[in-house]
Amino acid sequence: MSKKITKSYIDLGRGRLKLPFFMPDATRGLVKSISAQEALIAGTKAMVVNTLHLYLQPGLQKIEAAGGLHAFMNWPYYLLSDSGGFQVFSLIYGNSKLGKIYDDRVVFKSPIDGKEHDLTPEKSIQIQFSLGTDMMVVLDDCLPYNNSQRDLEKSVERTIDWAKRSKEEYLRQLKKRKIEIAKAPLLFAVVQGGEDIALRKHCFKELEKIGFDGFGFGGRPVNSQGKFLHKLLKETALVIGDKYLKFALGIGTISDIYKCRQMGWDMFDCVIPTREGRHGRLLIPAKNLRSPKIININNAKFATNFKKINKDSKFKEVSENSLAYLHHLFKIKEPLGARIATLNNLEYYQKFLRSRVK
Repeated sequence: MSKKITKSYIDLGRGRLKLPFFMPDATRGLVKSISAQEALIAGTKAMVVNTLHLYLQPGLQKIEAAGGLHAFMNWPYYLLSDSGGFQVFSLIYGNSKLGKIYDDRVVFKSPIDGKEHDLTPEKSIQIQFSLGTDMMVVLDDCLPYNNSQRDLEKSVERTIDWAKRSKEEYLRQLKKRKIEIAKAPLLFAVVQGGEDIALRKHCFKELEKIGFDGFGFGGRPVNSQGKFLHKLLKETALVIGDKYLKFALGIGTISDIYKCRQMGWDMFDCVIPTREGRHGRLLIPAKNLRSPKIININNAKFATNFKKINKDSKFKEVSENSLAYLHHLFKIKEPLGARIATLNNLEYYQKFLRSRVK
């Protein structure tokens, strides 16, 4: 089946994926604490995997030997792979001794064994094709906070150049692997420019000339003070327009997803529901899906609260166990607690997205 993109869904041959949708982070080929089958029961139809981490471990040879990442993970639905750039840049900006950014490539030391690696736009695309994902993101230059105008301009120039090289490699890989354009993975570019909307407009226009299926919001959705960049996200969505899929990378909370959907963003991914669950923070249904009650199950007041976690859950672990029991599991550091909390939160997110975020 050839890929199909409409205003309400995409279909790349793995069933209809309704817009908007949320992708939990399956960074290393799994959503921590739960199985792929449980993620599916929770309502998940797409996940985000990390190109860099999977390249380093278990490595492409093992994944290809398994028949690709879908087979390796035992996951029949959609996978989106990032470029690996965000992780590499975060590594380098966190410690300059761990790597260096050049105009044509990034050199970094593996956090696993210290071995030096190169990451180029071409290599990122090659890795993603080896993974066999359904949606791919090209390598971009992602700056940290508080940059000069010249730094922002340089970042945009590099992002555009790398996008051109990525698209050329993408087309080479299609030819090499004998994949028809109609059946090719979706390809996303990332719009950079910091908080300068004029620079973001320029970046998008140049990326649009190259040709992509969709565009992502580059950079963090909050400023250095933690303030949500509502105006910038809204204006970036308007710049991209309705012709393309719009990917709000790294967003986020239920509240932020709701705001971004009203702006026209279609796709979301974040570690929040699963990471928060592993730390004992749970989303509890309220009258309005947009406004869940958020509790910390570690608090002593839940030790004698025998109310069910969520009696309407599809998971018996969530619907039949009490808050007091979950509190007990976290107190004794039993992994089952993290699993139950993760299932609860992911199920809530997917129910919220299925409501079309109205």
